[in-house]
Amino acid sequence: MLEETNDISLIEDEDDQQLYEHFRVVVDKNQEPLRIDKYMFERLKHSSRNRIQKAADAGFVHVNDQPVKSNYKVRPLDVITLMLDAPQHDSTIEAEEIPLNIVYEDTEVMVVNKPAGMVVHPGAGNFHGTLINAVAWHLKDLPTFDANDPAVGLVHRIDKDTSGLLVIAKTPDAKTKLGLQFFNKTTHRSYHALVWGNFNEEEGRIEGNIARDPKDRLRMCVFPPDSAVGKTAITHYRVLERFGYVTLIECILETGRTHQIRAHMKHIGHPLFGDERYGGMEILRGQRSSTYKAFIQNCLSLCHRQALHAKTLGFVHPKTNREMNFTSDLPEDMQQLLQKWRVYIHGTTIDTFDY
Repeated sequence: MLEETNDISLIEDEDDQQLYEHFRVVVDKNQEPLRIDKYMFERLKHSSRNRIQKAADAGFVHVNDQPVKSNYKVRPLDVITLMLDAPQHDSTIEAEEIPLNIVYEDTEVMVVNKPAGMVVHPGAGNFHGTLINAVAWHLKDLPTFDANDPAVGLVHRIDKDTSGLLVIAKTPDAKTKLGLQFFNKTTHRSYHALVWGNFNEEEGRIEGNIARDPKDRLRMCVFPPDSAVGKTAITHYRVLERFGYVTLIECILETGRTHQIRAHMKHIGHPLFGDERYGGMEILRGQRSSTYKAFIQNCLSLCHRQALHAKTLGFVHPKTNREMNFTSDLPEDMQQLLQKWRVYIHGTTIDTFDY
């Protein structure tokens, strides 16, 4: 039984230091003996094993109300708590006056074009300046919309450093109906991405389960489709423009998993250009000359993020049942990046490319 609570339980330890409960779990009655740092690492999404060990060494990991070290072996029905010396951050979403690029709006839905660098929803390390804070401000005078009510608001998400289109539901009925469309895969979404390497084919299909990387909790891994690990994920892609060492592609999602395009393209050997988490900041194709290395660094400076943009979005309007389709232009950083590659290949003999 796992419980991550927003309630702050205040206690005092033997040194009269105030500690606040951030995490609680009751160990299953069939649990085999296991080090507590490993047990907690498997259950805390945003923590590394090293951080858990340091917390235990500092006396912040408790079992049955007593601090334990990181080598403690958990036992059935142990009550494990993470007690820190500061309260949890207030997760209440506050309205913040942040500009929004609104593509479409009516009484039921909003479609916005999110810039790269903006987090979609408050979370660990990003409690302000998010898209939903901006939406809360924009709709602050709408009595039926409460940004803290999960029955309205975001229907889907894109990564912080991915730009592009998102739909927001302004009513519970709209969120329910749009959510079903995403669940049933009847929405239409396409992304444009610049990836490392060339393709022999003009189009392709990637299928592979996606789950969190056991070595890096902030990254996703691809596992065989017939494995019991992760969730089914399918990405279709086609080539739009070739630049020898990199390729502009369109990706169409059949499913919508966390980091799906980023993980799938890494899996087939074509990481997104500029994607630091998935190896796209390295020079993976091309020459060894200092001139070429300088060119790549200039490209990365122009677009210092993964080159990924949610370009189109289509769904059936939850009230009118009318088909809605939206398209957004590539943002300035990606346009400049592509133009730089066009100029580069125009002055390079195609026979010199080492694919």
